[in-house]
Amino acid sequence: MLFKEIHLQGIKSGEITLAFRKWQKVSVNSGSLLHTSIGLVEIGDIQVVNEVDITESDAQQSGFTDKEHLLKSFGKNSSGTIFQISVRYHSPDPRIKLREQTELSDQHFMDLKKKLERLDNYSKQGHWTNKVLLTIKDNPNLHAIGISKLTGFEKDWLKLNIRKLKNLGLTMSHHIGYEVSPLGNKYLDKLSKLKLKS
Repeated sequence: MLFKEIHLQGIKSGEITLAFRKWQKVSVNSGSLLHTSIGLVEIGDIQVVNEVDITESDAQQSGFTDKEHLLKSFGKNSSGTIFQISVRYHSPDPRIKLREQTELSDQHFMDLKKKLERLDNYSKQGHWTNKVLLTIKDNPNLHAIGISKLTGFEKDWLKLNIRKLKNLGLTMSHHIGYEVSPLGNKYLDKLSKLKLKS
C-alpha cells in the first residue's frame, strides 16, 4: 500500500486519519505496520464502503479537498471494492537507527551472517547476498537496472530482495539507487577479515 508524500506528512501530523482504496481484494491487514519515508504507519480498521456513503468530511480526513477529488484518485477505469482504512503514524523507522550503527559485535555479526546464509540457501538464485552487497558498495547510487546488468539478476527480483537487506539494516535506498549503510560496511569488513583468516 503506497502513499503520496504529501499524504504521509498529513498522517505524521495527525491531520490525515483515513485512506480510501479501490481494490479487487484487500491488500493490507488491520494492525499491520507499513514502512514509509516518514517511518512506520499503522493500519487500523478496514471497512468496505459504498461510494454514496463517503462524506465530504471523510474525503478531507484522507487528504483530499473534497469527495470529488477523492473519487477521481481511483482512476477512470478502476474497478473493484472501495475500502475505507484507518491510518495513523506509529513511530520512526527502526531500520534507520539500525543501519547507522558503526559498532558491530562478534555476536551481531554472526547473527547477520546466519540470516544472510539463510536467504542464500532458500533462494532459487543461489548465493546472492554478498554479490549484491558488494555490487552496491562498489557502485553507490546505482539504480536497480544497473545492478541487474552487473549481477545478472532480474530487476524486479533484485528490488524485492534488496529490500530484505534493507530490513536488516545493511543497505539504504535513495531517490535514485542504493548504498551500503554504515552497518553494512562494518559487516562486509568483518566478513572480509574472516575470509582472510580461513
